[in-house]
Amino acid sequence: MKFTKMQGAGNDYVYVNCFEETITNPQQVAIQVSNRNFGVGSDGLILIMPSEVADVRMRMFNSDGSESEMCGNGIRCVAKYAHDHGIVSKTEITAETGAGILTLQLVPGSDGKIEKVRVNMGAPRLTRGEIPMTGDASAKVIAEPLTILDRTFQITCASMGNPHCVIFVDDVENFPVATYGPLIENHELFPRRTNVEFVQIFSRTEIRQRTWERGAGETLACGTGSSAVTAACVLNGLTGKKILNHLLGGDLEMEWAEDGSIYMTGPAVEVFTGEIIL
Repeated sequence: MKFTKMQGAGNDYVYVNCFEETITNPQQVAIQVSNRNFGVGSDGLILIMPSEVADVRMRMFNSDGSESEMCGNGIRCVAKYAHDHGIVSKTEITAETGAGILTLQLVPGSDGKIEKVRVNMGAPRLTRGEIPMTGDASAKVIAEPLTILDRTFQITCASMGNPHCVIFVDDVENFPVATYGPLIENHELFPRRTNVEFVQIFSRTEIRQRTWERGAGETLACGTGSSAVTAACVLNGLTGKKILNHLLGGDLEMEWAEDGSIYMTGPAVEVFTGEIIL
């Protein structure tokens, strides 16, 4: 199988051009290629596919083989790959995902290749039924207490096509993400499990985020998570609607715009290409 390794803010995936390649068992392939000792090494597998309703289609699989609806860092790399490898020639394209059809604006560098991408991530979905969570389907979850082990957190939850649970902490660098992340990911409140974001507020315009991703563990960045965090910051009155989010792998520019959508701008980088025997 031919593949391309790409990363967006350190969130790295193995990308396969399914305009040319055929994969019949993506769950198994995702587990194999993601292994950092015996495979390529990645946070998961992303398939770049033809679409009947958009310019391209993205399917994304976590490193444990589970399929996720969307990946904000991943879709930027899909857009870069599609442009740089001649699948599309436009600098504004649409991509079909499990979270719907998204519009992406591509920013070329001096060499004509795409350096960064601005993505309309859509409007955050805030009710328990939309996330999904157990309980009153029409209720929102904003600063709701959740006790895990010895701590009670105030959680704010949203869906960006996939579920997120946002928690604000005083010192995110030293927070034990690996202790609390999996317990919240698999909590009975979340029937489809959840991604968990731990966030420190620096100012009205600047934050830092660490993410425990559903099915992958802690990753260097999460674009849908950054979008959910943007909504949570505003809903809790902690920041304005335009923020710079520092993640372990790099920075994302975020905006909850007047049209109700959240926009994310960040890098997309091709690292290397190769072939792997499956």
